[in-house]
Amino acid sequence: MKRTLLSLCFLVIVMSGLKAQNIHQIKGRTIDTASTSLLSNATISVLNAKDSTLVKFTRSTENGSFEIDGIKNGKFILLVSYPKYADFVDKFTLDSTTQVKDFGKINLTGMAKLLADVIIKGERAAIKIKGDTTEFNASSYSIQPNDKVEDLLKKLPGIQVDKDGKITAQGKTVPKVLVDGEEFFGDDPTLVTKNLRADMVDKVQLYEKSSDQAAFTGVDDGQKTQTINIKLKEDKKSGYFGKVDGGYGTDDFYQGQALFNRFKAKQKFSVYGTASNNGTTGLSWQDNNKLNAGGDNMQMGEDGSMWFSYGSGDDLENGNYYGEGIPRALTGGAHYDNKWNNDKETINTNYKLGSLGIKTIKNTISQNNLPDGVINTNTDENSDRNVFRQKVDATYTIKLDTTSNLKVSVDGMLKNSDNTSSLLSTGLRGDNSLLNSNEQRNSSDGKEQSFNISAFYTKKLKKVGRNFSINLSQRFNEISTDGFLFSDVNYFNEASVFLRGELTDQLKKNVTRSSILSTNFTYNEPITKSMALVLNYGFGINDSRSDRKSFNQSTPGNYDVLDREFSNDFKATQYINQGGAVFNYKKQKTTISFGSKVSAVKFDQLEQLSNQSYSRSFVNWLPQASYLYKFSAQKSFRLSYNGNTTQPTVEQLQPVRVNDNPLYQPLGNPDLAPSFNSRFGINYNAYKVLSQQSIYLNGNFGFASKAIVSSTETDVLGKTIARSVNLNDKTPVNFNFYGGINRKVKFLFDTSIGLGLGAGGSTNYSYVKNQFSDVFELNQIESIRFNPTIDINRYKDKSEFYISFGPSYNSQVASLQKERANKGWGAFGYGGFGLTLPKKIKIRADGEYNYTPKSPAFDTSFEQIIINAAITKAFFKNEDLKFTVRGNDLFNQNRGFRRSAYSNMITQTSYNNINRYFMLSLVWDFNKMGGGAPQK
Repeated sequence: MKRTLLSLCFLVIVMSGLKAQNIHQIKGRTIDTASTSLLSNATISVLNAKDSTLVKFTRSTENGSFEIDGIKNGKFILLVSYPKYADFVDKFTLDSTTQVKDFGKINLTGMAKLLADVIIKGERAAIKIKGDTTEFNASSYSIQPNDKVEDLLKKLPGIQVDKDGKITAQGKTVPKVLVDGEEFFGDDPTLVTKNLRADMVDKVQLYEKSSDQAAFTGVDDGQKTQTINIKLKEDKKSGYFGKVDGGYGTDDFYQGQALFNRFKAKQKFSVYGTASNNGTTGLSWQDNNKLNAGGDNMQMGEDGSMWFSYGSGDDLENGNYYGEGIPRALTGGAHYDNKWNNDKETINTNYKLGSLGIKTIKNTISQNNLPDGVINTNTDENSDRNVFRQKVDATYTIKLDTTSNLKVSVDGMLKNSDNTSSLLSTGLRGDNSLLNSNEQRNSSDGKEQSFNISAFYTKKLKKVGRNFSINLSQRFNEISTDGFLFSDVNYFNEASVFLRGELTDQLKKNVTRSSILSTNFTYNEPITKSMALVLNYGFGINDSRSDRKSFNQSTPGNYDVLDREFSNDFKATQYINQGGAVFNYKKQKTTISFGSKVSAVKFDQLEQLSNQSYSRSFVNWLPQASYLYKFSAQKSFRLSYNGNTTQPTVEQLQPVRVNDNPLYQPLGNPDLAPSFNSRFGINYNAYKVLSQQSIYLNGNFGFASKAIVSSTETDVLGKTIARSVNLNDKTPVNFNFYGGINRKVKFLFDTSIGLGLGAGGSTNYSYVKNQFSDVFELNQIESIRFNPTIDINRYKDKSEFYISFGPSYNSQVASLQKERANKGWGAFGYGGFGLTLPKKIKIRADGEYNYTPKSPAFDTSFEQIIINAAITKAFFKNEDLKFTVRGNDLFNQNRGFRRSAYSNMITQTSYNNINRYFMLSLVWDFNKMGGGAPQK
């Protein structure tokens, strides 16, 4: 036994020695060949010689030296890159005889001198890694005539594009696609990917784009956006291209689009227009969050900012359509950007207009869980909503000198809307006896205008890393609406006998204005080479007004009697002082950031009809901390924490009486205290370029102290009074997780296979009063979701195939009525294929499957299969003309359906949407870019 232990100890010592001998160090120094000056911040990458995957990388120090530790035995490639210099490439081998590989002085040659002396010939590498950027050479991938950027992206390793155009790269969603480093049509990715021609592309660059503030200061603020930059070929930057697409189908469905692009050197000009009623709404209004939409109810943000909000804020108001109802859409726009003065000055402008109307027929079944029973409500609603919006924006950037920049942004919006709706709702007790009914009609006409201007100035000081920035912005918004409300409510006893009625017939006039001035000053001070301190201070003023009037009839048709109970006229002035300090530590692969912002907010509010004034002052804290470790450019681990104080809204504090729904009356609670929310996040990403293996894990966990929750009191006739209260003895929590692994399997014909897992859950609370007592009972709502998936896809020159499917488990259980829970196992999947046949014929098909089980809350299950297919015939040498026959929802099973749970309510909604139709369409692509023909 003793001999065995000695042998084991000896073996461990020998193996440890061997292992130590197999770990190597690489070092050297980067120098300019011509001037012999030292080159700092050069990128040094070590690649596997076998497949060119990145092993490790670093940057040279101020004296040009670099060191990379922890390299094992093997054959490698050293790649040294520096802006405006030719790359240095050298192959080398590490074995047990070499502990330290010293490259000595690495002489880099300036690109200008290199081009003057030699002509470089030969094929470029298909994939090149420069620091944190992965660059794909477009000419290394075969494309078909008239292929678009979307088709090219599908062929690039590690990039996936789904049927809706959503891009995922190296396991992360890509929300930003640039063209030559500039935004195109307000940063709408699909306009670039679905319309820009693939034969115009020189390179595709993939990287994480930092925020403007982080890019300037060099301090990582954690705000990273996965970005694709499309670099055009030099000979494809002059000329024009575009397409005209028109189609008409059964049941009078139609779709049309025209797009024209004119490029001339650094100038880009584009116009487009669309018209359809099949769900294609043209460009999305993704930048609507830049607008400060005002309205009736004052809200407060995490930083203490305050604003009025009006209306439901539904998808129609944002110019979007997500499948509910039948849409009618007209959109158009123009884009222009240019660079001049040696690229010191740039301008990027956009004009968009959109008209969207949606007719909806909807049925909603809701279950209101009460301590002593339930109320089931069935509501049928018809609506016709229309919005027309115009928006213009412009961004001008100038490099004032080598140390300072100025960026000025301006945008404005005009919007008109008109909405009409009618509904009939019936409320039943748990024994199915009639409780109440409501016949209601609403109509409104509205106008909105907004204007925003901002300036962002940055200045670098003499000391390296020391800099400051100033941000100024002014926002103005005004909304006015006129409309009518008619409501006829009837109440019934337990024998379903009529008790009494409640009639409302009013004219509604609402006007809201807000003017917000905000400033922010940021100063960055390097404490050491690795540590920096970011200080910021901001001041803001917000003047707002919300004038809401309700008028009853004096005589039939004359609405001129003011109803003071449901009228108010608020004026508010708000002052915000915000400051903060954030420390940032960054050394080699580790980045640590921690600090806090604090805002002191004071606002005064006057209700002019009653001459009541309100004043409130409070302090908000926003602590933050993060830890990032980058094993390599394609492998990282991150931990983060964010905390924020949530102030109650003015609507929650003071009762702003509304009677839009007579069966639901909100009341204010002036004793509400702020809550504090904490959120922890974890993220891990690892990606191998050539093997196309990606592993990604994302999770977060949050909880709230003194959470603001709902407290409802429903009387025996089903009328509810709701107010907000603080939760003192319980802590709401929530979590979300998504992870997966994806890899290309060569023996399965280069098919990519992925496994994913999504999960989430929450524990929330609300107070519900017993109908027959004064006791408020605590209702605990447990929600859980769980959905594993398997993904399979394969993209080749003339064929593509993709499928994703898996089971899903959803559960919503309220403690008041556990026996009426909504839970069960369902399933979801989608897939599709495309195939290019002889005679320039292409066939495509895609499908979607959804199954939602029945539950104690809903006694019916839901199942549907949606199949779409298309056949395309192309004409002419470059396939400029295409004729397509397309079938939508071939099995005619597309039915609008969704289930949700919130507080003590469980809801099921069914609605009309686009069903089966067939369409014939003709597409003409034209192209005259640089005089060259498309690639084959």
